[in-house]
Amino acid sequence: MHDVYINSLGCFLPSSPVGNAEMEEYLGWIGGKPSKYRALVLRQNKIKTRHYALNKEGKTLFSSAEMAALAIGDAVARSEILVNDIDYLATAATLGDALVPGLASHVHAALKIKPLEIANFQSVCASSLMAVKSAYLQLKVGEHSCAAVSGSEFSSRYFRPGFYEHTDTFQQTGEIPFQTDFLRFTLSDGAGAAILETKPNARQLSLKIHWIDIRSYADRFDTCMVGGAVKRAGDWSYWGGFNSPIEAIHAGALMLSQDFELMKQMIPVWITHYLDLIDAGKIILKDVDHVCCHYSSYSLREEATKLLEKAGVMIDEQKWFSNLSTKGNTGTASIFILLEELYHSGKVRKGEKILCQVPESGRALNGFMLLEAV
Repeated sequence: MHDVYINSLGCFLPSSPVGNAEMEEYLGWIGGKPSKYRALVLRQNKIKTRHYALNKEGKTLFSSAEMAALAIGDAVARSEILVNDIDYLATAATLGDALVPGLASHVHAALKIKPLEIANFQSVCASSLMAVKSAYLQLKVGEHSCAAVSGSEFSSRYFRPGFYEHTDTFQQTGEIPFQTDFLRFTLSDGAGAAILETKPNARQLSLKIHWIDIRSYADRFDTCMVGGAVKRAGDWSYWGGFNSPIEAIHAGALMLSQDFELMKQMIPVWITHYLDLIDAGKIILKDVDHVCCHYSSYSLREEATKLLEKAGVMIDEQKWFSNLSTKGNTGTASIFILLEELYHSGKVRKGEKILCQVPESGRALNGFMLLEAV
């Protein structure tokens, strides 16, 4: 078995940072009027700037695959490898560019590199760790020696007015539900990437992967964040089950939505996962020097820290690193963008350990990863 190292990190954030006052200039006004929920959502998440892969006319500037390829290119440029040294590619996204084929095929094409093994992971935020774990295991057992892993999101394209204005709900009320509208002011675009190898860097710090632990709690929760389905009379109706895409649109099945209250109920369960890893000796609190936790809103972080403090397992908040306020919530890309900024900040020293967490509200999934700077 081989040790596995993250030897480089890269990111790609499209366009210039977009401030809170400009958001709807890019996303558009639904029904020709500004959202009544925007200010409330922004107070809760405390995001100040984010990036969009479309312009104010709604034109696409970069596809998800292109952003992923550019993030991988950035990671390669900062690494000690050449792009054709990559022999395994794993991609993650909430939604790719097309229904078929998978995003990994499009990223491979965009990279313009030799034939290689690929893997495509589609879930919500935690699919990033699924992709990293697949690469980690491939390298650990000796199947490959150099992997590229990406997370990329192009959420803003699903937030344009046309995705809402044709729904029966909007036609009848002139409004869209909070659980749908708040995502428009929470999610944004970008890509992050990592280069994994079976040997550490010769000239710069590497991040040795000690372990990755991913756990689904879908047996305990209903679907929380959904796209392509809508609940009617207590049951889920999936977009492909409608008579036509038009009928699915009218029913609201093509709107992204999230049950915020159900998501808050998941937090104690995610903390139970953390406690289990402490009990198993995989997390030793005093040994953690940095925490990279992906969260979508500062208000959710506050909910979690209260429970951690009550349980006596809170890691000093001065060790927590976040760029949510400046880079936004980029879903599967977030953990890579977090690590990329921390790694290049000069704050990480040899021998220090980084605990990463990526919770996912889709249907209650949670992932942890422990890294060590070597």
